[in-house]
Amino acid sequence: ELTGKIDGLAAAVPHFRRVTELQPAAPDGWANLGIALAQARGHAEALACFDRALALDPANAPALTGRALALQETHRLAEAVAGYAQVLAQNPRHHEARSARLLALHYLDGVNRETLFAEHRAFGAAVVSGSAPARKFSNPPEAGRRLRVAFLSPDFRSHSVAHFIAPLLAQLDRAQFEIFLYHDHATLDATSERLRAHAATWRHFAGQPDAVVEAAIRADAPDVLIELAGHTGFNRLPLLARRLAPVQATYLGYPDTTGLAAMDYRLTDALADPAGEADCFATERLLRFAPCAWAYQPPAEAPETAPPPSLANGHVTFGCFNNFSKVSDDTVRGWAGVLAAVPNSRLLLKNHGLDHPAQAGVLAKRFAALGLKPLQIELLGRTPGTAAHLALYARVDVALDTFPYHGTTTTCEALWQGRPVVTLAGDRHASRVGASLLTAAGHPEWIARDWADYARIAAGLAGDAAQRSGLARGLRGALRDSALLDHAGQAARLGAALRSSWKIWCAQAPAALCA
Repeated sequence: ELTGKIDGLAAAVPHFRRVTELQPAAPDGWANLGIALAQARGHAEALACFDRALALDPANAPALTGRALALQETHRLAEAVAGYAQVLAQNPRHHEARSARLLALHYLDGVNRETLFAEHRAFGAAVVSGSAPARKFSNPPEAGRRLRVAFLSPDFRSHSVAHFIAPLLAQLDRAQFEIFLYHDHATLDATSERLRAHAATWRHFAGQPDAVVEAAIRADAPDVLIELAGHTGFNRLPLLARRLAPVQATYLGYPDTTGLAAMDYRLTDALADPAGEADCFATERLLRFAPCAWAYQPPAEAPETAPPPSLANGHVTFGCFNNFSKVSDDTVRGWAGVLAAVPNSRLLLKNHGLDHPAQAGVLAKRFAALGLKPLQIELLGRTPGTAAHLALYARVDVALDTFPYHGTTTTCEALWQGRPVVTLAGDRHASRVGASLLTAAGHPEWIARDWADYARIAAGLAGDAAQRSGLARGLRGALRDSALLDHAGQAARLGAALRSSWKIWCAQAPAALCA
């Protein structure tokens, strides 16, 4: 039974503290305390613990990896990428560090698609070199039968991925699909309970070794296995390289290829991944199953929309509540151009850690060097709960997206709270998500071609109080009628894509994969 929230490693902080008191010369104790503190968002102390561990043992792998992750969590991306590279130089088969490095590379300016693709292919080659040969499958190759579809994710909890997969799970046709959910994270919460209700079979894999997970999945014998993490934390990609189901696909959690030859499909759309140009940067077949690849589930606790704040305070406030790691130097320079184009405007930024005095001081210097005046900027940290978080859009007139890594949940939330979002379309999935979402929402005019166009669109919205007031009143209703909230339609399109992928496998049904 799911009986409440389990906090995982964060709950172990006092125990690891005691270990370091009893064994202060043991590097693993300091590394483990740092890892637990990082999960509890005590990143400054975590970094000090990792430094202590590395002073005792400069080659300590958990400390090196944990330190790089803590640097990433505190938005020191270039240092994080260098830290992961240090881990891999010591151990090229440290797949967790390689995955984390791949994710971090997406946040940096100036990393081209060719480099990203080569790095992902290197991951695929590294995991395959240690994998056993593919096993035979006994799944009957019958194109029209009811399919066993499994979803594997560390995010069947209060997490962005859950908000997008939940409406699809609720609407998938149970006459055609038997649903298996594999949750791979220590946290179990109310969202986990709601998702579990959609599954014929639920398994909790957190902390289990790959061999145990593999045995359980093979015993379930899914026809299609969809993983929802990609190269984000707690993924099982090295295990999936061993092929656990006849058809394997990746979806939702990561904006790029997995690099795995055993991953057959990546579910996407033609705006996020344009046909032709995107296909050569994926090891999977890109399955463009819908006009928009997302189905958004607005939080039940979302407050009502509010009028634009500029109507009362006399100045326009731009806002961005994205993961701050996405706020690249190019993004800051672009925002500086927006504020310069709109006299007396302000910028409100919100994310974990931004309210910490030490971090605020570092950011003020960074912003000033890139053209933003610190007096125009307000930094906010986390809020207690979704309702309070969304209520802060009452202080925002126009939301600004990041680049080269767009927001997804944050864009949907801003739209749901009646705020226009300005995005800059790039050359890859990570920088085209906003284009897909805004097109689905009926506002492609908010998609910029370059930073000058971005500033022009933002300034135009800032100068049109009547339009912004109308959006505050009507954008939520328009979203209800859009593809983003067409849950039944999106689930039907997903189901058709799954059926199509299964039919292809049945038609090929290679003897090497059938018992």
